[in-house]
Amino acid sequence: MGQQQLLLIILGVIVVSVAVIVGIGVYQDHAVDRDRAAILVDLKILSSKAQAYYNRPMSLGGGSRSYVGLTADARGIGLLAGQNFIDNANGSYSIAVAGTATQVVLRGKGKVALPDGSFPEYDLTVTLNSQSVVKVN
Repeated sequence: MGQQQLLLIILGVIVVSVAVIVGIGVYQDHAVDRDRAAILVDLKILSSKAQAYYNRPMSLGGGSRSYVGLTADARGIGLLAGQNFIDNANGSYSIAVAGTATQVVLRGKGKVALPDGSFPEYDLTVTLNSQSVVKVN
């Protein structure tokens, strides 16, 4: 009788261990998916700010129907959002390609590491009437 109880305890420990390992994997996958979704939402917010910048007159701090003032540095992204938004709990955001007369490319990089150690990253190309997302990583 003692051997049977010992085998049941060992089997129980194995089942619980496997369940915990699977649960950790599922949680990590969900965390990455949640981070990706949050990055896309933040990029959409920045794109609407970029389109507002495009339409705003230069005398009011806008681009006067151009994205040229949105440079690929801290000054350029600072025209769209404050420091608290540029680096928040979801990720960090920048201008990947400086604005031209017709478009600007925004980049969002997540904060939850992927299994390979890199981080989720998206580029969002903004024009006056459209937005297109490219998954970088």
